[in-house]
Amino acid sequence: MTATALRRAIGRAAARRSEPVERCGLCSVVVADEHRHLLDDVDGGVLCVCQACTLLFDRDGTGRYLLIPRERTRLVDVAVDELDVPVGLAFFVKQTSGMVLAHYPSPLGTTQSQVDPDAWRAAEQGSPLLASMKPRVEAYLVRVSATGHAEHWIVPLDDCFRLVAVIRQNWTGMAGGSAVWREVARFFAELNIENRQEEQWQVSG
Repeated sequence: MTATALRRAIGRAAARRSEPVERCGLCSVVVADEHRHLLDDVDGGVLCVCQACTLLFDRDGTGRYLLIPRERTRLVDVAVDELDVPVGLAFFVKQTSGMVLAHYPSPLGTTQSQVDPDAWRAAEQGSPLLASMKPRVEAYLVRVSATGHAEHWIVPLDDCFRLVAVIRQNWTGMAGGSAVWREVARFFAELNIENRQEEQWQVSG
């Protein structure tokens, strides 16, 4: 996804939040609070979808619309030094061609760069779960603090859109201000809560 496409997707998400109800991007029916998303692989947009339309794409698709998964995985013992992740935030998205794009969130959206293929292969060898990441619809998300503490996740792509929106909406001044980093911390705290709930559901199920 290009930086321009990402900005369009974030803008569409913000516009949908301003509407009194959310509607399916395919059939226009009102969607439930808990609903799935599709990636439009042509223009990079993200669409809300109702349950009926979700069933049309509940598979590994190769067409225009790709169903974004819901699963999140927190990674441990991650060996990705070759990627040179800076202090702050970054997410990495594998393309269908095998190329990997790194995105660095900012108050203006994201900056983007192509990851060296050898560096990504080394990262996959050190952390095999990265190799199973679904192209285009999942991302490897990293948060690195100034003290060197890091969180590593494989998340749905729309989680990354939400994080970029959080940064854009709360950034103030040159360094962002304290509010934006509180909201980023809250975002990752919610990821941890949701991940624990999912693990408990899997155990009880």
